[in-house]
Amino acid sequence: MTVKKQKNKLSAISYNDIIIGVGTSLLFLFISWMIDILNNNLGVSLNTIADIHRNNPIHWLIDILPFIVGIVIYFSIRKREKDKAAFEKIIDQRNQDINRNARFAKKIGEGIYDDHDDLVDEDDIIGRSLIVMRDNLLSNNKKEKEQNWISEGKDLIYSILRMHNNIDKLAYEVIIKLIKYINVIQGSFYIYDEEERKLINLATYAYNRRRFVNQKFKIGEGLIGQCAYEQDIVYRTEIPDNYATITSGILGNKKPSSILIVPLITEEKLQGIIEFASIENKFQALTIKFLKELGEIIARTLYNLRMNQKTEKLLQESQQMTEELKENEEELRQNAEEMRSTQEELEISNKNLETQIKEVENAQKRLHSLLQNASEVISIYDNEIKLKYQSPSVTKILGYTPDEMMSGKDMDRLTAKGEAAMKEMFEQLLEDQHTPRTIQYTYIKKDGKKIHIETTGRNLLNDPAINGIILNSQDITERKRAEKEERMKSKMQSLSENSPDLILRMNTKGQFFYANPMVDDYIGVKSKDIINGRIDELNIEPSLVEFFKDSIKQIRKTNQKLNQEIAMSTAKLGERIMNYNAIPEFNENELETVLFVGHDITEAKQIELEIKDKNKKINESINYAQRIQSSILPSTTIIQEYLPKSFIFYLPRDVVSGDFPWFFKKDDILYISAVDCTGHGVPGALLSFIGYFLLNNIVDHDVNYSAGQILDKLHFGVRSTLKQDRIDADARDGMDIAFCRINLKKKELQYSGAHRPLYLLRNGELLEYKGNRKAIGGIPHRKKAEKDFVNYAIEIIKGDKLFIFSDGMPDQVGGAEGRKYSPQRIRSIIVENKDLDMQQYESLFSTDFKKWKGKSKQIDDVLLIGIEF
Repeated sequence: MTVKKQKNKLSAISYNDIIIGVGTSLLFLFISWMIDILNNNLGVSLNTIADIHRNNPIHWLIDILPFIVGIVIYFSIRKREKDKAAFEKIIDQRNQDINRNARFAKKIGEGIYDDHDDLVDEDDIIGRSLIVMRDNLLSNNKKEKEQNWISEGKDLIYSILRMHNNIDKLAYEVIIKLIKYINVIQGSFYIYDEEERKLINLATYAYNRRRFVNQKFKIGEGLIGQCAYEQDIVYRTEIPDNYATITSGILGNKKPSSILIVPLITEEKLQGIIEFASIENKFQALTIKFLKELGEIIARTLYNLRMNQKTEKLLQESQQMTEELKENEEELRQNAEEMRSTQEELEISNKNLETQIKEVENAQKRLHSLLQNASEVISIYDNEIKLKYQSPSVTKILGYTPDEMMSGKDMDRLTAKGEAAMKEMFEQLLEDQHTPRTIQYTYIKKDGKKIHIETTGRNLLNDPAINGIILNSQDITERKRAEKEERMKSKMQSLSENSPDLILRMNTKGQFFYANPMVDDYIGVKSKDIINGRIDELNIEPSLVEFFKDSIKQIRKTNQKLNQEIAMSTAKLGERIMNYNAIPEFNENELETVLFVGHDITEAKQIELEIKDKNKKINESINYAQRIQSSILPSTTIIQEYLPKSFIFYLPRDVVSGDFPWFFKKDDILYISAVDCTGHGVPGALLSFIGYFLLNNIVDHDVNYSAGQILDKLHFGVRSTLKQDRIDADARDGMDIAFCRINLKKKELQYSGAHRPLYLLRNGELLEYKGNRKAIGGIPHRKKAEKDFVNYAIEIIKGDKLFIFSDGMPDQVGGAEGRKYSPQRIRSIIVENKDLDMQQYESLFSTDFKKWKGKSKQIDDVLLIGIEF
């Protein structure tokens, strides 16, 4: 059945459902009419139907029921048709997916992997699985091709290796085939000559032509020598400028873009080197893998050919001897026995040779093991002081591998002193080749630990076996520590013998092991008589014996040092006060002896009592000075009579202070300042009296002086008082000051400062007025005229808030990082809390400063004054 027929059938079914539903509703409508007509005994007519509708309005609702039923059935059918259509669409999509996956699977089965139809739905599990399977097959196919390429290359070279017995011809054929097979433009074949200890170029081929290059390299010389030394592949894409260029008729001289050098090694013995160069392309990883695997095969063949050549040489010599014997049969017969003997000796020699080869190989292994586990580091430098060999033992002793040392760690981890010593040693060795040199220096290991190194250098540049400057270095840290301990013991022994203190050593049973000469003065027994004696056996004061026993008993419980003062009667010095330290001494974590050191503190105690008495008198004097200073300084109550919205945060460091608030009123003018005198405590307080009385005299003299003029007069007044204006003056004391002259009637504020600023908070913005960069007082500069103090005139606006302070608050160290409180912090607190009144500011600064200071010591007097207009 076609889709169109199905749709027509569905439409017919839908219309039938609507007709049946509407018909059923109409039947229910007629039944309701008939029931109402029969109940009221009415006749059936249109008038009757109209009457029952007027008398019973419910019939109107029943009348519209067919329409409602029809509409409901219509929309239900429409929804069902849409759901069916959506389902059919899903079925069609699934059929398409199945067909596409079938085609995809067929292509995979036919070996077609390059179909890129990867656009499948996330829900199409089969499609995605087929893509994964295709990708895995592609990967396996690629690996198989790579392995086949390697196998084919090996087979190609195998055939050449089996074909040739001559090493020169073999080298030439091998390098030609490899150049063509790996698609490069140049290659070289080097054979290792064990007698000369050099790599000799046997064959070079470039641009389809043989090149005759006579090259020889020592082990470690150039990239070829480096490859032989490291016995590992060298692959470079950054070619040195001095590296050989490739010459062709078309390209001319051109440096290769990449080179690959492969060592030929078998049974850990170097047989030769093969080198390839490419101008345009870089070597692929597959090519490198192929050549690395092939290198061992070629090396094994070279080894066998060399052994065969040796055997052939021996056979040729044997044949030559046979011919000579044939020419002289009589001599042959006479020497037949000798010949057999010689042949036997030759066989024995061959066996001995093989044995010696094995012994050499074992000796090399033993030498490497010895060097790796040696207690010394062996280094060889060339004549340009470049490290060319480092023994494996460096890893155990210094923590670095030989490669890391070769890359510069031999000098990088030296201290400046050690680097200078090393440089001097090399200069001496190059100047005098016959004298060894020994130096000691500090080296920083890889783990960051510092150790002491002793290095002995010998110049063996003329020795062909070494061809360098050889250094033997060993860790002498423990030796240094032992020498230091021995020196300390000797020094302690000398100090002990000449010490004025009483020094005794005894074991836990009270037996004396040592006593210095002072034992005669304090106990009355010679030191030689007390050694090996016991406490109870000697004539020692009972109180001292009791102290020794109690101390030993307590130390055995706690293993801690004890300190105690005791009064004792001495043999020759009378009554003395001794301070004893009982020090436990351990051997392998076990208490072995106790060292008693008695220090005579009789004079110190007497001095201490004298100092306490003097301190008491000084403190009484300072307290009296504090009462005098407090009596002349203005109180907050007096200042708040004229400036009610103000506060003074005053925190002297000592009893008396060098910082002080100053206040003065004359006529309509109010004067207020924060003064910071040089120093603190008593010296600062003495300067504060000078500043206080000078300021009082200056402002009381003339009310018209500006703030700047007042500071000028104070400046010269301090100099005159301290006689700093004289040529021989040496007193540089003075004071810093923030000075304000306030006229509330005229709403004028004058400010002048010496090293101290004024902060003015106005409408939420902080203004800073800086003082002059000079102090009040001090010795004048003889050749430079001084400038007058700057006077700032500021109009007072209601709500203005000003702050002046000494340097004690910003200089206080504290906080989590131990930094200064700083003017920046003061400014931030003022601005961030601009709505606070003066009392709240005082509380905030007090709390914040004490929290900042924490447990740190207060370093200076603190003074902060705040005023709100």
